[in-house]
Amino acid sequence: MEWTNLTVTGEKVIIFRKRIAGVSASTLARFVLRARRAVPLRDTVNVLVTTSAELRSLNRRFRGADKPTDVLSFPSSLLAMRQKQRIAGDVAVSADIARSNARRFGHSVGDEVKILVLHGILHLAGFDHEQDNGEMARKETQLRRQLKLEGGLIERTGSPTRSVSIRKRTNDRPSTKRKTA
Repeated sequence: MEWTNLTVTGEKVIIFRKRIAGVSASTLARFVLRARRAVPLRDTVNVLVTTSAELRSLNRRFRGADKPTDVLSFPSSLLAMRQKQRIAGDVAVSADIARSNARRFGHSVGDEVKILVLHGILHLAGFDHEQDNGEMARKETQLRRQLKLEGGLIERTGSPTRSVSIRKRTNDRPSTKRKTA
């Protein structure tokens, strides 16, 4: 696949398969670092910004849901977490849905991408809004304010099932299973 922008700097990989005006790989990489520190999540997070068609394909492949979604999180395997450069996982964001959400909620597409990435990072950190009685929503609200972002996904949809991580949380520890290609 051809990438329109790729940043690989030490701990971060940001891939744009679909460009977003006003959002650069370096800006997004800095945000990912700030969000990781705020969560806190020590390990590297890779981000893919792509089309709704690709998110639909990933959603179908890994979750069995044949529909596009705004953000998906893919936690790393236990093996990847034992390596020298530890990787928490990957976050995939739909540029198309981010644009639509930004228009609907009256903020920039860049802010919307950050909101989606933050949500994905929280999933990588072990939060699961489908099962945690509001814990993730409270954390997302706190971090959104800290990172100076608009309303978060859970808060503005009123639904705990808007987007999900590919793994489920078990006994407050990340699963060691990861679906692979």
